[in-house]
Formats: sequence, C-alpha cells, structure tokens
Amino acid sequence: MSYRVEIGLVLLLSVALAIAMAAGGGRRAFTPQDEPPSTFRTGPSGGRAPYDILGRLGVPVERRRTPLFDLARQEQRRPAVLLVVSPVRWLEAAEREAVAEYVGTGGGLVAVGYAGGLTECLGWELAQPDSAHRVGRDSALIAAPPGAYRLPPVTRVLRPLQPDTAAAGAKRRAELRKLGRPGVGRLVTEVGDCAAAERSGTDTLLTTVAGEPVVLRLRFLGRGTALLVADDAYFRNAAWRTSDVPVVLVPMLVPPPGQRGRLTWDEYHHGYDTGGSLVGAVLAWMSRTPAGWALWQLTAVALLWLTVAAVRFGPARAVLDRRRRSPLEHVDALAAGLDGAAGTEPAVALVISGLRRRLSRTGQLPRGEAVQWLANLELALPTLRGREAVRRLQDLLTKPGGAERVLGAAQAVEDVWEELRPRATPAASSMR
Repeated sequence: MSYRVEIGLVLLLSVALAIAMAAGGGRRAFTPQDEPPSTFRTGPSGGRAPYDILGRLGVPVERRRTPLFDLARQEQRRPAVLLVVSPVRWLEAAEREAVAEYVGTGGGLVAVGYAGGLTECLGWELAQPDSAHRVGRDSALIAAPPGAYRLPPVTRVLRPLQPDTAAAGAKRRAELRKLGRPGVGRLVTEVGDCAAAERSGTDTLLTTVAGEPVVLRLRFLGRGTALLVADDAYFRNAAWRTSDVPVVLVPMLVPPPGQRGRLTWDEYHHGYDTGGSLVGAVLAWMSRTPAGWALWQLTAVALLWLTVAAVRFGPARAVLDRRRRSPLEHVDALAAGLDGAAGTEPAVALVISGLRRRLSRTGQLPRGEAVQWLANLELALPTLRGREAVRRLQDLLTKPGGAERVLGAAQAVEDVWEELRPRATPAASSMR
C-alpha cells in the first residue's frame, strides 16, 4: 500500500472522530448527578438503593420492562405493589387507565413525582411549597414525624387537582360502561384522558411544617391503595444513604401481610425495554453515547479500509511458476547429494531398494539379495526394453564406477517403472 493511501486513511479517521465527537455532544448523556431514579442507576441521583435495601430485608422485588397496558388483566405474576418513580417517558392514556383499573381491583400503587401522569390521574398535582415556610429558594422543611427522624427538605408538595364538570364525568362513565370494562362502576373522576378509581379515604402521612402534604395514601373501594410521594428525591440513592428516609418509607412500601405478589419497579418508562439481548444493549449504548458514536465511526473506517485493501488496481503482477518435481527429478537430486558425499555404492543400493519396495505387494523391502531379485525381475518383465533396463541395473550394482553409476541406476529404475505401468491403449503398447 502506498504512503498516499495510508495518509488518506489517517485523515479519514481524524475526520470520523471529529464527527463522532460533534454528534455525541449533541445528545444528552446523563451524569451521576442528574440521572433518573431508575433501579439500574447507582449514582447519587439513581434509584438503586430502595430496590437493594428492600430486597435485603426479604421483600420480593422485581423490575418490569414491558408496557402497562395489560396490568389490570394480568393474573400470573400480578404485582402486589407497582412503583412508578418519576419515569423519563410519559405513560400512554391506555396505560394510565389500566393502572387505575388495577388499583380499583385491589392493587397497590406508589406514584412518585409526576409518575408519568398517574399523579394527575388520581386527582392531585405537584406544586412548590408555601413561600412563607421555605428554607431556601424553593425547598421546605418536613414536619418532624414521631421519633424526630432526619429528613431532607422537599421542593414539591401535593395539591388537589380540580376535577372536570359533573356532566363530563357522567358522560365518560357511560362510555366506559358501554365498553364493558371491569371496575367501571368505580371510575368516577375524569382527568383529561385518564379515569381514576373512586376513593374511600385519604391519609396524610407526611407534611411540611406549613401542613402541605408530601406523602399521601389514597384508599379505594376495591381495597386498592395508592401512595403518592411529591418529591422524587426521597427515592434516590443519596437520600437513602445519608438520611432517615428508609426508616420512614420502608413501612409504607412493604405489602400488607398475606398479600401475594412482588414490589415491581416500572423500568420500561425509564427506557429499559425488553430489547433484551446483549447485542441489543450494546447497540443501544452505542447509539446514545459519544463513545458509542466513536466506535460506529471506527467500524465504518475499518470496513472502508478493508474494502480499499481488498481491491487490486492495475495489471496483475507476474509470479514465479512453481511446480512439483517428478519422481525421477527427486531421484536425481538424491543421487547428486549422495555422490557429493562420496556415497556412490549406498546411492545405487538405495535406488534399487526403492524399486524393490515399490514393486512389493506389502510396500515393505522384501528379503533376499538384490542380485537374485534383479535376475527374477528380468525373467518376469514382458518387454525387451524392460529386460535391458534390469540388466543395466545388474551391471551398475556389480561393476565399479563413479558418479555416472548413480545417474545410470536412477534412469534404469525409471525405465523399469515405466514398463511396468499399464498402457492406456493397445496402440501405445505396440510402439514399445
């Protein structure tokens, strides 16, 4: 390969890396300080700590990486409590209604932050704390619960959401009854395109010093519950490792005794779907990170280099014509080598013994003297040329001489061998 091609490849690689860095810089990459509260995240802002702590306490936990459309109809592996912790994706309208039906038929829900729209679906909204009781620009202290636990201040509180008009709610209920959906009799609160189950009571579990609710438990007629947590910081690793948040929240999250199922974290709306395989995970990582984009560019450059290197330009180069030696040439080379080492007698004996081994039935050197064997071979040959070649071998074996004996023995052996080979046609045989 010429220097021009190598220099061109280096320049192309440099341009590809520059493009990769520019493309990667335009995409958002979560840092450990601003990552979503997913149970797959271990940074200070991640949500792995609640998942691990509850699992070590013996509470059955799992991650859900599929949509929530079938949650209300799910019979096998039905969650005891579904946790939706500030997902980065908003839930679809059908998913929110499926969660409402799930709660209306006895399911448990933990909705943290906006919860992908579930907080509003249940009739509440997030708001900033009362400005008169803030400790900073946008945070408020928590009223000390029994035991004076250390809890971090919050930046969001819960406030009731004004429902739509009664006529709109009645119209929506009538439409749902026509569809024959389960739990429709308890779907009475219409918020946008989502219907929530009818509540039988509300418990305020945690408030700010101004009395604004931070954690609420909603009870429903079908014995379902929904725990609303205003500030998602209470489900992040930093709060669970540096404060008394676990002591306060763990009793609220554990399912009641006798209830079957697991604590199920929704990871699908954090972007962890069932694309599932290792190859899919690697491809997803390469598509959303700067390092992944750089690898894509390097792969493209490598394929381009292989394509260029595989193509030959110009006429084909002449190469040496190498062919295998014939058996006679091998014998000649052996004879020359032995003659150079003053080994004429051994060379002639080896040439004749080679012929004896090739003509034996077993492929082994037969017993007996070579002279007697040559006499028998002369009588067995059917052609005059063959018998003359055997007589030359007898003379070369018994008479003295120099290097010409070795060459003569090799040629005589080749003649004998040619005479013993089968002829292709009768005409070829008659020419002998």
